[in-house]
Order: sequence, then structure tokens, then C-alpha cells
Amino acid sequence: MPHHLSRWIGLAGSVLLAVAAYLGGALPHGDLRPTPVSIWQGPNGPLIIALWLVGTALLAGAWWSLRDQAPSTRWVLVTVALWLLPMLFTPPLGSRDAYAYACQGASYSAGINPYEQGVSALPCPWLDTISYIWRDTPAPYGPLFVVLSGAVVSAAGSLAGSVALFRLLAVAGVGLTAWALPVLARRCGVPPQRALWLALACPLVPVHLISGAHNDALMVGLLVAGLAVVAARPGRPLPLLAGGLLLGLAAAVKVTALVVVPFAALAAIVGPYRIRALVRDGAWVVGAAVATVVAVTLAAGLDFGFISGLEQGGLVVAWTSPPTAVGQTAGYVAAIFGAHIDALPVTRGIAVVVLVGVLVWLWFRALRRGEPFWHAGLALTATVALSPLFHPWYWIWPLTVLAATARRTGWFALVALVSSFLVLADGTGLPRWSKMPGAPLMTLLVIVVVVRLVRSARAARRPVPADRGAD
Repeated sequence: MPHHLSRWIGLAGSVLLAVAAYLGGALPHGDLRPTPVSIWQGPNGPLIIALWLVGTALLAGAWWSLRDQAPSTRWVLVTVALWLLPMLFTPPLGSRDAYAYACQGASYSAGINPYEQGVSALPCPWLDTISYIWRDTPAPYGPLFVVLSGAVVSAAGSLAGSVALFRLLAVAGVGLTAWALPVLARRCGVPPQRALWLALACPLVPVHLISGAHNDALMVGLLVAGLAVVAARPGRPLPLLAGGLLLGLAAAVKVTALVVVPFAALAAIVGPYRIRALVRDGAWVVGAAVATVVAVTLAAGLDFGFISGLEQGGLVVAWTSPPTAVGQTAGYVAAIFGAHIDALPVTRGIAVVVLVGVLVWLWFRALRRGEPFWHAGLALTATVALSPLFHPWYWIWPLTVLAATARRTGWFALVALVSSFLVLADGTGLPRWSKMPGAPLMTLLVIVVVVRLVRSARAARRPVPADRGAD
């Protein structure tokens, strides 16, 4: 597809999604327990679903068609800006999280620790906009974002104003990514225009980061900026401190950003990877990142409750999380034989253990083979894949790093493409209503992936046969 045609097709899709947001997006006083059937039968139901489906398809198709053919960095940035523009002025699409941010900010501004009490304790003046499941749960976000949420609510004074300011924070995060990603891409030998296109023109960005105003935009922007600073100035203490500071700020928005810090420590080394070099150079990054998280937490007058708050993700059961899908499937199989078991705690617990093992293995693999940024992207991929909960916008974490480091783009771009269709305009997650056949199919995919990885590992360990034709 010609690149100029892709630009306008994507813009048309963005406009259609903006209309869908006005007609049936995640409106403040919308239905908190919608189903696909209730949406279809509601006011303008068929039109809303059609606008969402066609708009997403146009955006996704335009993005996919140029995933390896973006003409220039300038062209990509102009196109992304055009696609994001309609989303700046819509009600939230695909999620009600912005309302939860506002309530948590109101709690913090009122002197309540959001890690100890849910937003119903104040109560939040906009409590009726939040899904029932999240009203009494502690905040899972880092201390920096809690402070920012309190500042946003205090400055805005209203729900609509708060959502607008959260959206501006998301725009700032996307802008930071647009600045830093080319630096990281050049360091890794990847064309910067390709990296920017894959990361920022993906349909997940306009829908979930900008319209949905998710704090993932700020976290990813700080994370990529930290990696870019380390990549640009390895071996130099002050830049490494700055890179660690940025990574610490990213973790103070969402603690999962800490996953990349050990890989950034490897990237900080000048010369061969040795323990002495790791202590000499990598310690600046790790020390700055950890110190930043601790300092922000103490400055905010909070504790480390955001770590336990991450456990609340287990309240949602959806087959898009592989360990959750395996647990669901085990329950379905047991039911065939008349047994009723809840395998989710077991499969999710196993996934946590596997994740720790995978992260350690990836770090040592990066130590032996190099390419720490590529392995950081794989570490984020494993973190998302083995978590008990998967939201489509979570995939933006690995997508952004992989876009700047990967040679092959098909597999992670395909995940982003499929993820773009998983949530309706009002935030209704289709996986909740497609457990069958969704969970068994995801389990089958897990088996296929594991078998292929095992075969690939065995093939890599086989000795290369000598050339029989050699003298």
C-alpha cells in the first residue's frame, strides 16, 4: 500500500473511533456491567460496534501495511500526530481507568494513603464512575503517579478536567518516547523510522494511551528515555546516573519498569562484560534507579504498598493471560470427569516462578551474547505473558523496546494487531465473554510455543558438523 494512502486510511479510522467514543465510549455514567449483547441492544448499539470495528480495522490495516516500510522519521511523526489528534478531544475509549486515577488522586489529596484504603473510603466524589471491582482495592501504581494524580485533581477540580490533564500526561509520555526511541534504535542498528512506526503508530497508542489516558504512556516514555541515555553514553558516570534516574521514575509510575534495570546495567559497560566492569559502570544505573524509587516513595509520604497492590490483578479472570488460560482449561477438563477444581492459584503461582527463572536466564544470556536492550525487550515480553492479567495496553511495554531492538518484527506486531480488537469502545473486554473457546485455544498456543522453544534450544546446543568437503 502506498505510504500516503496508509496515512489517510489510518486518519479515517481514528476519526471513526472518535465518533464511537462520543456515542458509546467509556462515558462517566455509562453502564458499569455491560455485555456485548447489552451494547448491541442499547441506543445506537449496532452503529457504535460498527464504528469501533471499522475504525480499528482501518487503523490496524494502515499500521500493518507499513510496519517495515515507513519512509522517513519526519513522515512517521507527522502521521502519528494526525492519528492522535482526534483522540485528544474524545471521552475515554476502551477503559475507565482514568476515572480510577482521579479518585485515587482525590484520596491522596485528602490525606488518605491509597495503598491502604480503596477509593470508596473517602468517598471519591466520582465513585459511581468506577467499576465495582476496583472500589475497595488499593492502588497498584507507583508513588510518583499517585503524587501526580493528586496534583491533577487539585489543579482540575472536576472529573472532566482531571481526565484532560491525565491525557496531557499521556501525550507527554508519547512525546518523550518519540524523542528517545530513535536514539535507542540507532544504537541497536535499527532504522529509527521503523522503530517509531511500530511503537507509536500502533492502534494501541491512539486508543489506549491517548484516548484512554493510561499511565503506561508516561512509564514507557521514561523507560525508553532511560535506556536511550544509557545507550548514548555508556561508561560515563553522570549520564549513567541520569539514565538510572529516568528508569527509577518509570518504576515510580509502574513498578514493572524495574525489569529492564539489570539489562541497562549490562548496557552501561564499556568493553568486555566482566564483574569488575559491571560494578564500575552498571552500579551507577542500578543505584540511581533504586534510590529514585525509594526517594520518591518517602517524599510522597507513602510506603511500598504498591507492590502488594499488584496482586489485585488476580481479581480479573480472562484467557488473554496465558497462565490464567491454562488454569481455566484445567478446570474445564476436570469438569468433564465430574471434578470441580480451581486451578488458577496453581497455574498463576507456577507462572511467577517460571518468570523469575526466565528473567535470570535472559540476563545471563545477555551477559554471554551481548544485545542487552534486545534482551530487555524479551524480559518485558515474558513479564506481560506470565502475568495473571493481560490488558491490551500492557503490550505497549515490550512493543516499544522491541521496535527499537528486534530484527524480525512479525511476531510482536501480530500480538499488537490482535490485541487492538480485544476491547470494545466502552471498555467491555471481549475475553470475559469468550472463555470458550478462548482459554483452550490459548492453552494450545502455549503448548506450541513451549515445544518450539525447547526444540530451538536443543538445536542450538548441537555441535556444528565439520565440513566434509574441507581439506
